[in-house]
Amino acid sequence: MSDLLPDGTYRGWADLLAARLAALEPEFRYANLAVRGKLIGQIAADQVGPAAAMEADLVTLVGGLNDVLRPGCDTARVCALLEESVAALAPSCGTLVLMRSPGRRGPVLERYRPRMEQLFDFIDGLADRYGAVVVDLFSSHALGDPRMWADDRLHLTAEGHRRVAEAVWQRLGLPAESAWDTPLPPAAPPSWAARRAADLRFARVHLLPWIGRRLTGRSSGDGRAPKRPGLAPLTGTG
Repeated sequence: MSDLLPDGTYRGWADLLAARLAALEPEFRYANLAVRGKLIGQIAADQVGPAAAMEADLVTLVGGLNDVLRPGCDTARVCALLEESVAALAPSCGTLVLMRSPGRRGPVLERYRPRMEQLFDFIDGLADRYGAVVVDLFSSHALGDPRMWADDRLHLTAEGHRRVAEAVWQRLGLPAESAWDTPLPPAAPPSWAARRAADLRFARVHLLPWIGRRLTGRSSGDGRAPKRPGLAPLTGTG
């Protein structure tokens, strides 16, 4: 999300990473099963089985954060479903990559920090038990900068996605192309009026629709299919 291409489609860090890996391997094939807004139960039910069946050399699994950002989240159930997913994927792939997802600095992060830290500590334990690799983005200073986040305050900007792709690339032991956690240059803070205008725009465009979906049990990903449901050669991504 929020890494918009000229044709109106989204790219994102996984596509960026895949394009770089494809340059190393002529026979490279890539699938992307992710769908926006999915909870870990949906990921476990709809995506893990097909991903495991691919027996890929590399699988990335990022899930659980949408759950812990919801009121009344059953964190124990989220962790149990994550473990079920990892247990299914780890034996079927060469390398399984898990992620401590980044968080935008501010009051929302502080409100949910205990749940997020509980989730990420559990992910660290999963990596130890199943031989997975963890990319720690939650500790990143640069990715916590509000300027790295889109107007919806939930998804990274194009620059944020580029940095995540570089972080995963380096965690895989590949040669660094940039220092992905370098902080953005200092900037003058926005004025009070500019902050209030941004808050009002965020509430109108993003927050109220999000609340409406929660109240009606809907998701932004309802009715959406994965953009790359099967392993296929990569063309036109970069």
